[in-house]
Amino acid sequence: MTHHYEHWTRRAFLSTAVAGPLATTRLRGQRQPEFTFTQYHNQTADSTLQRRLVEMWTAVRDESGGRIETRIFPENNKHPGSDPAVLQMLVSGEVQFFTLMGGILGNVVPVLNVQQVPFAFRTAEAAHRAMDGALGAYLRQEMAAKGIVGFAVGAFDNGIRQIGGRTRPVRTPADLVGLRMRVPDGRMFDDMFRALGAEPVTVNSSGIYAALKSGTVDAQENPLAYMLSFRHYEVMKYISLTNHMWSGFNLIANQAAWRRLPADLQSLIERHAARAVRLQRQDQERANAEARTQLASRGLAFNDVDEAPFRAKLAGVYGSWKQILGAKCWGLLEAEVGRLG
Repeated sequence: MTHHYEHWTRRAFLSTAVAGPLATTRLRGQRQPEFTFTQYHNQTADSTLQRRLVEMWTAVRDESGGRIETRIFPENNKHPGSDPAVLQMLVSGEVQFFTLMGGILGNVVPVLNVQQVPFAFRTAEAAHRAMDGALGAYLRQEMAAKGIVGFAVGAFDNGIRQIGGRTRPVRTPADLVGLRMRVPDGRMFDDMFRALGAEPVTVNSSGIYAALKSGTVDAQENPLAYMLSFRHYEVMKYISLTNHMWSGFNLIANQAAWRRLPADLQSLIERHAARAVRLQRQDQERANAEARTQLASRGLAFNDVDEAPFRAKLAGVYGSWKQILGAKCWGLLEAEVGRLG
C-alpha cells in the first residue's frame, strides 16, 4: 500500500504549484504532526478532485507549520465496499475526511438526497449557488445531527449527469423501458429510473466498467468527465445528453475528529477548503466540456434529448420526495430552482 501511495502522491505532488525545493526545505524545520488524518475520495489519481485536495492539504500542512498531516487516497484506496463502506468508516472515525455525493450520503442523512432531485439544477453553477446558500446551510445542520461536519463552501463538483449505454441510444422515455440501468446506492436514482420504465441495478462506482463489459447492465448515467477518466468509452457506444441530474462531492469530516482541532486550525482548513472547492468547480466544468470532444473522438455517438417528456413522467417522484425531504427542505430547493412537479 505504501509503495502505491508514494507513487501517486509523487505524481500528484509534481502537478501542484507548492511542490519543489521550497516546500521540501520548509518541511525539514517542521515538527511532528499533532493531527494525522486520512482523506478518501472516489475519483482517479489524475482527477481535478485529487489535484485540488492535494493542494489544499499541502497548504494546510505548510501554513500550520506541520501541525496537520493528511494522507489522500483516490479511488477510496480501492476499498471493495466503495462509497457506502467508506461513509461508515467516516461515521465511525476510522476515516476523518471524505468527499461524497448527496444521494449516497442521503442513506445516513436523508435530506442530502435533495442534491439528486432530477431536473432540479439546470447547470452545475446553479447547484453551487444553492449549496453555498441557505439550502446548503440547512443540509449542514442536518449532517451535524448525525455526527458529520459539512463545510460552508464544501461542495466540489462532479457535474451534470448524462446517460451512456452499450445497446441503444436513449432519445425518449420509451427507450428506457426495460433497460438495465446501473445506479449508485441511492434511493432517488432508483425511484427516478423506475418511474421512467428502466430496471435499476445498484453497482458501486468502482464496478461500472465490469458491469457494462459483462452485460450485467445495459447503461449507466454519470457526468462525461467521469465516463472518460474511468475509460467507460471502451464498453459503451452511445451517450444521450439528458442533463437529468447534478452531482457533486460534499467534503465531510468526522465530527469527533473535527472537534478535537483548535479553532485556528479549523478556520485554516475551512479557508483552504473553500479555495480548493472554487478552483475545482472551474476545473471540472472544463473537464466535462473537453470530455465530450474526447468521447466523440473515440467513436461514441452523441444525441441531444428533449427533457420535457422525461420530466412529465416524474410527477409521482416529485410528490413522494417532497414528503420524504420535508416542507422546509423542499421549500429551500424550490426557492433556488423554481417550482418542481
